[in-house]
Amino acid sequence: MSNPVSYVASCIFVLAAHCTMLLNIMMNGSYSNVNSVIVLASIVIGMDAVYFILMPFFKQQTYAVDFMLILILNMSIIFQSCFRGIVVDKEVIKHIITCVAAIISCRIGHMLVRDYKWIAEKKKYIWCGIGILMVIILCFTGSRSMWINLGFISIQPSEFIKPLLVLACATTIAEQQQRHKLLCFNVVYENLILFGIVAAVCLFQWWCRDLGSIPTFAAIYVSGFLLRICYPKGKFSNNKLIAAAVGVGILGIIAVIVAPPYVRDRLFVDIWNDKNGNGYQQCQALIAIADGGWFGKGPGHGFLHNVFAYESDIVFASISEEWGLLFSVMSALVLLMMLAIPLVNPPRCYYHATMCAGICAAFTVQMALNIFGSCNMIPFTGVTLPFISMGGSSMVTSGIMVGMLGAAQSPVFIEHKPKAPKKKAGAKEVAAK
Repeated sequence: MSNPVSYVASCIFVLAAHCTMLLNIMMNGSYSNVNSVIVLASIVIGMDAVYFILMPFFKQQTYAVDFMLILILNMSIIFQSCFRGIVVDKEVIKHIITCVAAIISCRIGHMLVRDYKWIAEKKKYIWCGIGILMVIILCFTGSRSMWINLGFISIQPSEFIKPLLVLACATTIAEQQQRHKLLCFNVVYENLILFGIVAAVCLFQWWCRDLGSIPTFAAIYVSGFLLRICYPKGKFSNNKLIAAAVGVGILGIIAVIVAPPYVRDRLFVDIWNDKNGNGYQQCQALIAIADGGWFGKGPGHGFLHNVFAYESDIVFASISEEWGLLFSVMSALVLLMMLAIPLVNPPRCYYHATMCAGICAAFTVQMALNIFGSCNMIPFTGVTLPFISMGGSSMVTSGIMVGMLGAAQSPVFIEHKPKAPKKKAGAKEVAAK
């Protein structure tokens, strides 16, 4: 640990933030038994303490991302424990387990991507992994669905495509100077493969009627494409860029035309004239935000928990109702600060920069879809708010990507030496044997 004083100060800050929230619950929350508040406080403070003790065992140059992660995860646990009155029931316990899974997956993601040489050699396995996940979705989720129901838990395999797509963009960035003649064009084979992958993923999401996730996958690819334009000697002509922009525009128009009827209804619905139909969730979300005001009605005093997906798709409105718009915006800023850390500690190589860009694009678009959809600023898409919404697959995937983000701040560069060829036994050695 390079700066123990900074580490301790960060621990105190995170712990103070959580204790302040718990004190607000104690003073203004809706609970019938104080024991539920004590149990919640014990879980949150206990997770903080264990996390602070274990983190120094993982040698890193900076722990900024890790502190932001535990800050937002325990905030999420506090939020989810208050929506139906302060209680630690099965749903909250399930959310706590997924938060722990996110921490574990963060460490796994961190270790897997720190060494560029090693992960670059596995890029073909990454491509295959995306294909395998799509086959799993096709074979095990049922007709045009995205979920695998195991009874005690439901898994959304498409969520795990996100970190793989980020790595597919990052591990092929160094090949931009290796152009090949294809018909009349000089092309990079990896760029064509990457375009084919993202096109297949988006078409597959459309087929599975999960159109809300398409902007996230598109954002990952666009960020990787822009980094390719900026790559030294990438040599992307203006004509190609204009053609790409026109192509994207045409695809957007076609997507709106061929979109299913329920999607077009969401695009053009007047929620107040259809407040009991397609506009119901957004109407209730806007009413809840207005009722909460700046400082909220108090933890557990809200009504929005009676509306479907209050804990996931419209969680921003649920927080605004009980904790206030000021606190919900601050929660979103914590996520944005986590994404802004690479700007403070720049990545050490172009691979890590591309990886960070893809992760930041995915999180930013997903946050925008959830928050702006809840506020009726854009059509309602039904995607989760990273780390705050309740959801197992989304939580684990977000943990992996945050671990990748942290790895860019503490990279490992290992010189992989080629294996020496085995020496052939000489005539004397053969005779001796």
